[in-house]
Amino acid sequence: MLELLEKDKEFRYMVAGYLGLSEIMRRLDALSEEQVKLREEQIKLREDFNKMLSIIRTMDSRLSRVEKTLEKLTLDIEEEARSILTYRVKEELGVEIELRSLILPDLELNIYGVADDICIIGEASVRAGIRVLNSLLEKIEKLKANYPEKIRRQIIPVIYTSLPMPDLIERAREKKIWVLKATGDFVKPNPLKAETKKWERIKKS
Repeated sequence: MLELLEKDKEFRYMVAGYLGLSEIMRRLDALSEEQVKLREEQIKLREDFNKMLSIIRTMDSRLSRVEKTLEKLTLDIEEEARSILTYRVKEELGVEIELRSLILPDLELNIYGVADDICIIGEASVRAGIRVLNSLLEKIEKLKANYPEKIRRQIIPVIYTSLPMPDLIERAREKKIWVLKATGDFVKPNPLKAETKKWERIKKS
């Protein structure tokens, strides 16, 4: 074989060609194996991606249900707040007042109503903290500045909530804001109590 390779040029070319073809075939086989592995990886990635899409769709569905529930809770507590406050104001101040939401170009209020010299301005929230209180005070100031016709001599700021945070209670006492829920008061400011007594005297006389 070695002698043929040395002396026979055609034999030498034939062996070289064979060896070259074998190398090419070997490399093609290796590439084929790599392609198979890549396909397997692609299939796995596609399966993982489909699983991820399924999880996202499930989460999106759950979030939609949560949003609908929260929206319903918000609407429910706003209706409840207006109903309870209408009753409480009539019972304690002897004033019949129609409470509703107030939507203006630059602000919205859950609770608003006027009767005689009294103006009730408030917010209703399932859970309320200091942010709700600060927002309410800002809206009252904006009403005074931009919509003075919506304001009356006596303003009764109100926060109706099922779950008040401790910081809200403390600040509401300082700012004389009425904080309550259906079953009672968390904060009932002294001016409101004084106004209640005044109306009681008027009713008796």
